[in-house]
Amino acid sequence: MSNPIKGRGAQRRIHNRFFEQKHEVLDEYLNFCESEGEVADKNKAKYIDVFPKTFVNKVTSPDVGMEYSANPYQGCEHGCVYCYARNTHEYWGYGAGLDFERTILVKKNAPELLEEQLKKKSWTPKTIVFSGNTDCYQPIERKLEITRKCLEIMLRWKHPVGIITKNSLVLRDLDILRELAALNLVRVHISITSLSEETRRLLEPRTGSIQNRLKTVKILSENNIPVYVMMAPIIPSLNSHEIIPLVKKVSELGAQDVYYTMVRLNGQIAEIFTDWAHKTIPDRADRILNQIAETHGGSLNDSRFKTRMRGEGVIAEQVKATMLLAKKNYLSKEKLPTMDFSHYLRLKDPQMKLF
Repeated sequence: MSNPIKGRGAQRRIHNRFFEQKHEVLDEYLNFCESEGEVADKNKAKYIDVFPKTFVNKVTSPDVGMEYSANPYQGCEHGCVYCYARNTHEYWGYGAGLDFERTILVKKNAPELLEEQLKKKSWTPKTIVFSGNTDCYQPIERKLEITRKCLEIMLRWKHPVGIITKNSLVLRDLDILRELAALNLVRVHISITSLSEETRRLLEPRTGSIQNRLKTVKILSENNIPVYVMMAPIIPSLNSHEIIPLVKKVSELGAQDVYYTMVRLNGQIAEIFTDWAHKTIPDRADRILNQIAETHGGSLNDSRFKTRMRGEGVIAEQVKATMLLAKKNYLSKEKLPTMDFSHYLRLKDPQMKLF
């Protein structure tokens, strides 16, 4: 068994299933190059500019919980091994394994496309969620600031926005978020899958530390910005035992609510996750994989609406009951009002509002 690749979730390249002929760089070749003194694989991310025609995407899945999403980046350097978005990288001609976290497609024209969407007379304001697919605050955002530019447009048009991230870089845009929150136009969801740094490094090797994410929840709450926590996914025998302490901790820091999903390994993710498990946690790999399958009718893959997110069977019911108990004990029963859509500017140019 080869040593795991440090700092990466996926442990090898995976062929693109849409290509008729399978191409894969084998470990044996990489090891041979290294033995000959050559650099076989620099293991560095590369960034490619792309210019899509649209940026705001309609979400048709009935159990996702959002109507529109917007993703400034395709692929994600965070490298979360379980990420459902890995499969989408194949539509761009890349693999769902190492390609997903090392080949990042950048939509530099995203702010312009977003404003064009908001200007349309036919547009009816609905919450647009940033990071419905890949994290809008992944490392390259610190340099490019595409997400910040998009948030500036959302504020200018007084349009409701949701954010999903596991990066404390969101605090950089605290000034914009405060103004949006003052108009009840924003919700921020921080993804925290574990309170253990060891677990985090294995599952999500290039994400922000757990302490930084907890700090982010606290600072957002202190600034009156509605913040929620997503424990997604819950993986049996890996982080499922942390539900109660995690809910307790984030409630103390000001989180409004906690949401969860059960892990599901659709498409190429099953192969990626299985390979990762046997290389990084070999003593628990089979047990975890078997329990995941148990929550999805005997398969790692589950595409059934309503069932796929929560799972089924004894383990899934135990997780559900534990989450309900934790929320009952630690979270406030008071719910925030829905976001305010009445502020949205319907004029062609927001500057006209000044006259």
